[in-house]
Amino acid sequence: MKVLLRSDVEGVGRRGDIVSVSAGHARNLLFRKGLAVAASKGTVAQAESMVRARSAREAKDRQSALDVAGRLTSAAIAISARAGNEGRLFGSITANDIADAAAKQLGLTLDRKAIHVGEPIRTVGDHAVPFDLGHGVTGSLTIAVSAR
Repeated sequence: MKVLLRSDVEGVGRRGDIVSVSAGHARNLLFRKGLAVAASKGTVAQAESMVRARSAREAKDRQSALDVAGRLTSAAIAISARAGNEGRLFGSITANDIADAAAKQLGLTLDRKAIHVGEPIRTVGDHAVPFDLGHGVTGSLTIAVSAR
């Protein structure tokens, strides 16, 4: 049975796709939860408009992610923390600390899950930290850690 998906369904397809599923799956899950409607000639035009809207939204999201990545890679984020005489921190700098500092210094709202701190930052100095903003946009930002 051919159905038009009204929202993303894991393992089946994305919003606006016309997919073939078993009649039982369509009746018992997709139709009851409002996730899909039966495909007809009228719904094909609706599907095309949904796909166009999704493509435009994804292009806009990718462009905004590229803009954010450009701002992150061009500026160093300064973080001060308590440290001993040898330059070792009394704690570590986490992804939450980096996201908070980016919000305060650059005005960017970052998800802590987008920042990939491999090993904890426990020393004073400059550190390169990779990030992944989604939509295939990755990069590295510089963290300048100083002692308080």
